[in-house]
Amino acid sequence: MTLPGYPRQRPRRLRSTPALRRLAAETSLEPRHLVLPMFVVDGIDEPQPIASMPGVHQHTRDSLRRAAEQAVGAGVGGLMLFGVPRETDKDALGSCGVDPDGILNVALRDLAKDLGDDTVLMADTCLDEFTDHGHCGVLDARGRVDNEATNAQYVKLAVAQAESGARVVGPSGMMDGQVAAIRDGLDAAGFTDVLILAYAAKFASAFYGPFRDAVASSLQGDRRTYQQDSGNAREALREITLDIDEGADIIMVKPAMAYLDIVRAAADVSPVPVAAYQVSGEYAMISAAAANGWIDGRAAALESLTSIRRAGADIVLTYWAADVAGWLA
Repeated sequence: MTLPGYPRQRPRRLRSTPALRRLAAETSLEPRHLVLPMFVVDGIDEPQPIASMPGVHQHTRDSLRRAAEQAVGAGVGGLMLFGVPRETDKDALGSCGVDPDGILNVALRDLAKDLGDDTVLMADTCLDEFTDHGHCGVLDARGRVDNEATNAQYVKLAVAQAESGARVVGPSGMMDGQVAAIRDGLDAAGFTDVLILAYAAKFASAFYGPFRDAVASSLQGDRRTYQQDSGNAREALREITLDIDEGADIIMVKPAMAYLDIVRAAADVSPVPVAAYQVSGEYAMISAAAANGWIDGRAAALESLTSIRRAGADIVLTYWAADVAGWLA
């Protein structure tokens, strides 16, 4: 007989020591789950700190190589590379993204040479860093993003990145049919083993602001005609399903922390791995609060990443990836 107030099952028993908590943990956070986004910039001589993203830098080719080697040595699962060209190299088509001598492609070759199969080398397959108007696609005569012309340019980007050593290409522009177009283009060019990480549910978010500083974005206006509305969960699942049907090898939800319900819903239906991107604004909020002494920054970072994993993400892109690898060592 169980006495009132004395239940036989006491969940607190499982929390009484660190070893018991570790043994009973339902969700793990390990360096292998994490991907580090990195920025390489053409025309700088020293790495430059990004004011709105404390601890994150715009890299030179040389400093990128050193930082990448350190991250991979710490056990980080992958690297996502963003290229920032000289302002004078930008044009309406984002041509410097396709150029084999463009900053992103030469940096991919550097890291592919240095690291080989010791990491998963990923490339952002989008035009916003490379266009003089800052949009993620090619504009038509009325100034609107042209879906088909943009997909054609994405194919060129993806093939150039694959040729430069990217193991994974990441189309992030939210064009209809972008995954199918890129898959066809990669296969036709002989890159059948290059994976597509599809930004399948990328929302028009207020949390991207610091990232635009990081890539020196030329954008005027917004991207609401092609990124998703923050209130639309069913639409997000439709986009995810379409990308899977088109051949995506991994699907991603972006941002992560404000969209954990979408991460969970994606994990429930996806037959392929689910990634989530803890974006610049999410990183910056925690960093700023920690800098002011309002929260424990390390504990909050780990808690936030664990929550993303708990929601169902197999892979998490985070600017804390290398730090977390050190903390968990």
